[in-house]
Amino acid sequence: MHKRFGVIALALLVSACSKEAPPPATHLDIVDAEQHPEQWFSHGRTYSEQRFSPLKQITRDNVDELGLAWSFDLGTSRGIETTPLVVNGVMYATATWNVVYALDARTGQPLWRFDPEVDRSKAADLCCDVVNRGVAYWQGKIYTGTIDGRLIALDAKTGEKLWDVVTVDQSKPYTITGAPRVVKGKVLIGNGGAEFGVRGYISAYDADSGKQVWRFYTVPGNPQEGHESEIMAEAAKTWTGRWWQYGGGGTVWDSMAYDPKLDLLYFGVGNGSPWNQAIRSPEGGDNLFLSSIVAVKPDTGEYVWHYQTTPGETWDYTATQHLVLAELTIEGAKRKVIMQAPKNGFFYVIDRETGELISANNYVPVNWATHIDPVTGRPVEVPEARWGKRAPYLQLPGPLGAHNWHPTAFSPQTGLVYIPVLETPYVYGDDENFQQSDVGWNVGANPGLGSLPSDKAQYLALRAAVKGRLLAWNPVTQKPAWKVEHNSPWNGGVLATAGGLVFQGNADAKLVAYDAATGERLWDHFAQTGIVAPPISYELDGEQYIAVASGWGGAFTLIYGGLFPAESAPGVGRLLVFKLGGKAPLSELASRAATKPSLPPQEATAEVIAEGQALYNASCLVCHGDHAVSSGLLPDLRWSPLLGLKDAWNSVVLGGARAGQGMPVFASDLDEAESEAIRQYVISEARLPFEDRFEGE
Repeated sequence: MHKRFGVIALALLVSACSKEAPPPATHLDIVDAEQHPEQWFSHGRTYSEQRFSPLKQITRDNVDELGLAWSFDLGTSRGIETTPLVVNGVMYATATWNVVYALDARTGQPLWRFDPEVDRSKAADLCCDVVNRGVAYWQGKIYTGTIDGRLIALDAKTGEKLWDVVTVDQSKPYTITGAPRVVKGKVLIGNGGAEFGVRGYISAYDADSGKQVWRFYTVPGNPQEGHESEIMAEAAKTWTGRWWQYGGGGTVWDSMAYDPKLDLLYFGVGNGSPWNQAIRSPEGGDNLFLSSIVAVKPDTGEYVWHYQTTPGETWDYTATQHLVLAELTIEGAKRKVIMQAPKNGFFYVIDRETGELISANNYVPVNWATHIDPVTGRPVEVPEARWGKRAPYLQLPGPLGAHNWHPTAFSPQTGLVYIPVLETPYVYGDDENFQQSDVGWNVGANPGLGSLPSDKAQYLALRAAVKGRLLAWNPVTQKPAWKVEHNSPWNGGVLATAGGLVFQGNADAKLVAYDAATGERLWDHFAQTGIVAPPISYELDGEQYIAVASGWGGAFTLIYGGLFPAESAPGVGRLLVFKLGGKAPLSELASRAATKPSLPPQEATAEVIAEGQALYNASCLVCHGDHAVSSGLLPDLRWSPLLGLKDAWNSVVLGGARAGQGMPVFASDLDEAESEAIRQYVISEARLPFEDRFEGE
């Protein structure tokens, strides 16, 4: 059981320079967000989650005059994924470890700071860095979810904590990284942890009291204990074996949207636990509601409809990617649609009243399915792709997906959806040594197959196949309108504006403005560190602002960032806010150059090193990088002073000496010989760095 800490709100009320402090947030309703384009009320601005700003002071003709208005140092070099909110002149944003900031949106002056004092040992239960995607606002309150599974309400004016509830069983590896939403006075929050063996659900809490109102489980539990609802009993018919012993997965860790007229709440459901369906559901089945879009009644959580993008999910093909509501004219008729570009590589246009598939087409190259059957709505799979107990399969997309968490945007002006696209192939293969009690990535896939090959030709071929782009997609024709190629696959979320612009940050540490109709690059600003978070826009005193959080991090950066370097480097996460004529300076980052210690001798046999590599891939790779090559966000173990100190190494790996900094304790899973094998493997990588292996060939 993880220890829960008391929470102290720190209120720092600072008057704005040369201006009065902004007024306290009034009880504005998100339903009215379309009538308040100057605000950014909710995660996607409105319930439709289009991430489209009607503001048009900044245009294609004057965007080259855009300059920095102010910046704010978030005090961390870890990944920053927050979408800031702006309500009545106050900006609310989150940083690493769920710290919440309220700032004067005119000047960046801090108003208050709230630290929920998260138990940092919970970092061991995170697949993809200690990130957080933001807060929710409702009637004078700010709501935030924490990595250790809590939902907290704060006074929007002072930062004072109003209530704090635990939403998960904290003895299990649940986490929260997503932003809450508020609908009809209910705060909605899901959770993560499918890679570690949990059962997913979404919950609704009363916005005033924090009392749980309803909970919708996304996968069935143990049938012998009875099902929570009729729909769970029906879902259980699509599973086989003893899936509940593995958790099942299906966590609701990101996307939600709401249609006030239909009174339907939509949310996306994640991958199976473990990934390998041959383990969790050995006789197959659709495994509802994995990889599905689900519609429920927000008052009760009552099931209305679902659409499953990847039946029998076995590739980490989540459907938790951004959901967008719009009205499209299709074959001469106006349709209320919900759109998504999930991990599996197909773009879906679905009737949001009924869940009926309208159309689907692949927006990236895929080789796991040939197409989506327009009648059944099901993918037509390539048999070899269902790897399970079969031979390994090199597949596109891989588990990072064709589109990850980075939000899309939709412009009603152009009719285009703007998607941060990835092409990241991956070799799926069965983990013959899978144990249900395994810690770390408990996914049933051989982690070594996903490691970059040491053979030069194979490595160069694979590296050439890894791509990233900004794609403008026409959802009516299901075809691309334009695309911009990036130097790295891991780039930021997207904002579209009525000024005919699309804004996106990238791995090359730049915020870029593109022509929304053509993709022409019109402006950029060097942010000094990579941007993965999405921009927003707001207006104060007749001036339009563009805001984005910088801070390089996330899954790809931790695992492969050191081997696929972009122009970015880890640096201080910041809020960057721009306006026409802005001239604020951006202070230079301090040098982070590490001193490389003398390397210890290589004392192990090739067999021990090979064992260490397998153990490293299973336990260490997702944080410290493939081939022990760090992106710089976390310590590069090859240059750790502990590498030559066996006892000190074991004090961290087995003894928990750095658990307070988020380093997992492996005492119950590794013995001293295995810890030593990992150390010897890292020594071998340090003595012949992966980056240097092909020099002179």
